[in-house]
Formats: sequence, C-alpha cells, structure tokens
Amino acid sequence: MHAQHDIVIVGGGLVGASLAIALENSGLDVAMVEAAPPGALPPVFDERNLSLAEASCHALQALKIWPLLQTASPIRRIHASRVGDFGRVSLDASEVGREAFGHVVIARDFGEALEKRLGDVASLTRYRPARFIDTQGLADGRREVRVADAEGEHRITTRLLVGADGMKSAVRSSLGIDATRHDYGQTLFVSRVRPQRPPDGTAWERLGPHGPTAFLPRFDRHYGVVHGVPSEEADAVAALDEAAWLARLQDAFGWRAGRFVASGERSRYPAVRVVAERLTAPRAVLLGNAAQSIHPIGAQGFNLGLRDALTLVEEITAHGLDDAAMLESYAARRSEDRARTLAFSDGMARASSNEGLAMRGLRSLGMAALANVPGLRAQVVAGGMGYRGDVPAMCRENAQ
Repeated sequence: MHAQHDIVIVGGGLVGASLAIALENSGLDVAMVEAAPPGALPPVFDERNLSLAEASCHALQALKIWPLLQTASPIRRIHASRVGDFGRVSLDASEVGREAFGHVVIARDFGEALEKRLGDVASLTRYRPARFIDTQGLADGRREVRVADAEGEHRITTRLLVGADGMKSAVRSSLGIDATRHDYGQTLFVSRVRPQRPPDGTAWERLGPHGPTAFLPRFDRHYGVVHGVPSEEADAVAALDEAAWLARLQDAFGWRAGRFVASGERSRYPAVRVVAERLTAPRAVLLGNAAQSIHPIGAQGFNLGLRDALTLVEEITAHGLDDAAMLESYAARRSEDRARTLAFSDGMARASSNEGLAMRGLRSLGMAALANVPGLRAQVVAGGMGYRGDVPAMCRENAQ
C-alpha cells in the first residue's frame, strides 16, 4: 500500500473524529489512522463525563452530531467552593440570558454518536486497526507517513499530517516537537453516583488540597463524579468497597447535593499536564491532547481541542493546504485561547492545592470577587462557555 491523501489524521478519538466530520464538505481526500478496530470504540470513550461548553454545543449542532446525543444533560447552575476557605461562587445561566452554560454527556455515548456520524462521511478513508510508526520526511510538497496493520508496514503520503493521538502523541515525538510535563501528584477517580434526590441541573465543584471533587448532573438521575486524591493514596482508595467509597465522597464534598446512596464502577487517571512547545511543523500540526493535555479542573480539555480542530478547518478553507503561511496563521489564531485556557487550568490546579495561609487568603478574596464583581463574573462565565480568544465561527452558531 502506498496511498496518497490530502490530509491524514492520526487518532480517532474526540478531536480527531470531530475534525474528520468537520472536513466532510471540504472537497479534500481525508484519511484517519485509528488504533481501534471496526465495531470498537477507542478507550477514551469510557464512563467519563464530558462537560461541553455552550460554544462546543453550537459546533456539534452545526456538525450534525448533537441530534445523535440523546443523553445530554444541561448545566443550569455552577457552585464552586474550597475546603477551609470562606466565600463561594454561585452562577446561574439565567443571569446571562441562557438556559444552560453547557451540557454533560457520557464519553461512551459521545463516541457512539461520533461513530454514527462518521459513517455518513463518504470522503473519509479509515485505516483501522492501524498504528502510526513515524513520519520520515518531505518530498514534492507531501509528507511520508509509515503505519502498521495486521499485514505489516505501509507508506502513506499526505499534504498535511494531523496529530490527534493524545497526551503520549507518537506524532509529536516523530516530528521532534518537545513537550513540557508537570505531574500534579494527584490521581483522579471517575464514577457515577446516585444521590437520594435527583440532580437539579447544578454542577458542583469542591476544591481541596489534593484536587477537585466535582459532581456533574447526568440525564439518568446520577451525578458524574471526579474525585482527586494524592497519588500515593490511590491504591488504597481503589480498594475501598462501595460503602467506604461513598463515605469518602460524602466527607470530601459535604451534603450540598444530598446523601449519596449508590456508586458505579470506578476508573482512575493521573493528573498530568503535558504541553507541546509548538503546534506545527512543515506539513504537520498537533491538535487536542497531542498539543496540550491539561488538568480537568474547569472541564476545558475537549472544548479547547474542538476549537483547535474547527480553527484548522477555517484556515484550510481560507488558505488551502499548499499555502506555507496557513499553519503559521493557525498557530497565531490559537495562541490567545490556548494560553488563557492553559493558564486558567494550571493556575486553578496549583492555587487550589496550596495550603499556605497567604494563598488561603488570596483564594478567599478571589472567591469573593467572583461572587460580587459583575465584570469579572462575566469574563469567567464567557471563558467557561467557550468564548475565549479567536473563536471559530461554528462555535457561535445560534449564539445570542
């Protein structure tokens, strides 16, 4: 096999699949290299809960993915506080003329919706299961890519290689793009929890010295839970039975959402920040977690990656694949949104875990300011809803 394509996307997860769909009407020959075989979803589509900002919901509507998501649950209110600090932040979507700040969907359900939508994209070639090996160089305006499948190694050439293959991106490594890495020393446990009274559309976030404890309202009368623990305690927490696990959550979170009466299975993930030092190389670009993997506090990861993908489509539409300035323009457009989102996520993660007396005072003052300063509240709300920096047009679809 020595196939030629205009665009080769490595990675069939959230961002890679969304990009392939967004390119449907581009007139370009697009291929996607996926590790998962037909009929199976990538591991990222598990029981994790995705908090989709309003801007992302608009984009998914435009991409015809939203109608396939039957389990989306609105976030009408947000309540945030920190253990040991005074003050809290309470936001209501009705204050900004919205029904909801965004919606919660289960990653597995989102994956199934993406798979259905990908089935309608006639111009897409899918190499699966296949593994990216490396990219070996440029010739005649094309980049050569080596992939492996059950039959052995093959070569593909492309006018643009897109690395959307996650935090441990093989594309990023093959391009020689360095990344900075920070381990927060936290392990995040994810599960669903059934409360005694059903969720009312409020998303709760209780910050603590070892990470957040967040409860996201789900469609099925459960909360999607993220609970941060010190990494050295992760094995002990994983070994807890259901009753002890629920007691731990109740102790960490309190009784704001009522009594927790049952829990689903738990999965665990390290809280690690990995940020590529640059986004582009000749005829190549990084998107989503391959470009930046951030702490989940504030639930900005996928939303940022989707804006990466949609901005790239706009730049391709405006400049074409053969304009040497196209990727430079892409990186420039993404710089503000990326920098501000990275700073917000990392700043919140580090500040919330700092137990120093001075920091406790600063956090409390910050909470008070967010609660009482309208301009600051508006800025935080707009950013959380996905309107940060140069926002792709699809994200503003139907926005008021």
